[in-house]
Amino acid sequence: MLSRINTIAFNGLETLDVDLQVQIASGLPAFSIVGLPDKAVGESRERVRAALNSLGLSLPAKRIIINLAPADLVKEGSHFDLPVALGILACMNLVPLEELNNYIVLGELGLDGSILPVNGILPVAVHANAVGKGLICPQKQGTEALWSGLESILAAGSLLELINHFKGTQLIPAPKPHTGTLPHKYPDMRDVKGQESAKRALEIAAAGGHNMLMIGPPGSGKSMLAARLPGILPPMTPEEALETSMIHSIAGELKDGRICLERPFRTPHHNASTPALIGGGRRAEPGEISLAHNGVLFLDELPEFNRATLEALRQPLENGEISISRVNAHTTYPARFQLIAAMNPCRCGNLGQPNFECARAPLCALEYQSKISGPLLDRIDIQIEVHAVSPWELADVKTGESSETIRKRVVRARKIQQERFNSFGHPEKHTNAQLSGDMLETAVSLDNDAEKLLISFAGKNNLSARAYHRTLRLARTIADLQNSEKVLKLHIAEALSYRRAMPNRRI
Repeated sequence: MLSRINTIAFNGLETLDVDLQVQIASGLPAFSIVGLPDKAVGESRERVRAALNSLGLSLPAKRIIINLAPADLVKEGSHFDLPVALGILACMNLVPLEELNNYIVLGELGLDGSILPVNGILPVAVHANAVGKGLICPQKQGTEALWSGLESILAAGSLLELINHFKGTQLIPAPKPHTGTLPHKYPDMRDVKGQESAKRALEIAAAGGHNMLMIGPPGSGKSMLAARLPGILPPMTPEEALETSMIHSIAGELKDGRICLERPFRTPHHNASTPALIGGGRRAEPGEISLAHNGVLFLDELPEFNRATLEALRQPLENGEISISRVNAHTTYPARFQLIAAMNPCRCGNLGQPNFECARAPLCALEYQSKISGPLLDRIDIQIEVHAVSPWELADVKTGESSETIRKRVVRARKIQQERFNSFGHPEKHTNAQLSGDMLETAVSLDNDAEKLLISFAGKNNLSARAYHRTLRLARTIADLQNSEKVLKLHIAEALSYRRAMPNRRI
């Protein structure tokens, strides 16, 4: 007796087809799983045995062999439980194998025969839709699978429901789409007192997708400003929402059938390890930079992060993806995020305040700021000082612009950028931060005064080629916010003002 079930294995966001073969043959009673299974897959023997016992079924007293082909691909995760159980039931003629061949199957089994949720349902549903097959998955994740556009979905709550469905004695209802998803309520920019220059810089960062570093004393409002950035960002496109949700599905962060309709805002603690931030671990899972894909990664207290962890950000900041290499596999996750960082000017935070700074100033500031390497700072387009807010500004009853007003300007600037990318034949790009070198020559045409200013500043401050191009991208964003077709001298001047050095360090 031989049966074959379609299931999958994961390599990052990539779904790899796995042919699960079940053979029940004569011989001494045994239950073996071969094909490079990990410990979770090997333990599925006991879960499958217990689930069948709960239905009053026992395994045949024969030799049962489960082969996971291709045999040279490592199989990880508990989602192989349900394919193994259905393969055995097909060999016992309790479910029709012909119908099962039309589905991709995944799900974890409880000891009582229930089908439990697993990670990665959304990318599997997208894959099933692409290859023209249906999907058998846990009942609680049927709504998540619907977002892929797949119509043939069997979302079962237990193994017994599946058996009865294929026998025709019970009908598994189609999953219902999730309704009533409310947009996230972000803090409003009007609550920020003072800090007009910082708010202007934040608007430019939002409009062009630029990285930003805020340097200022404790309590000056750096974290407060960063928390309001998602509220002025434009909504995600359907393609961005699907791509972001697939990453969160792999990480097991999609709940109750909801997908990511708002841009992610990730705020890892400064004691986060390198694998936690960039991805990795035993199963090469996505890290914070991939979970922030198409959104914002906020690193508060930047110098407090491990030096090696910060240096690992350099490649994804440049390439928009992260490659995790292991002995037996290479996994790539998208990581096109907007980095917003905040830090104090020194360890005590009171640098520049004569009555409050510590006795080691300015040496303590040099040591503290040296934790951030020059190559990493070179990849941050906007570097600004955020000064402490005066009591008179705090007592002012006037409110500034709302996030909705600023967001309208940001959306208008993003629309200009999208039209520009469409004319270049690159509709997959959306922000000026993604302008490549060859596009810059067409997108940014400088007059003589603007070019002289930029060349003079670059020569005096020893700007690298990367910093030079990033300044051009930043100036292009400032011009787009003012609906200016040309990049003028004043746009270059403002862009250069955001590349100021740290108070006690030359960049």
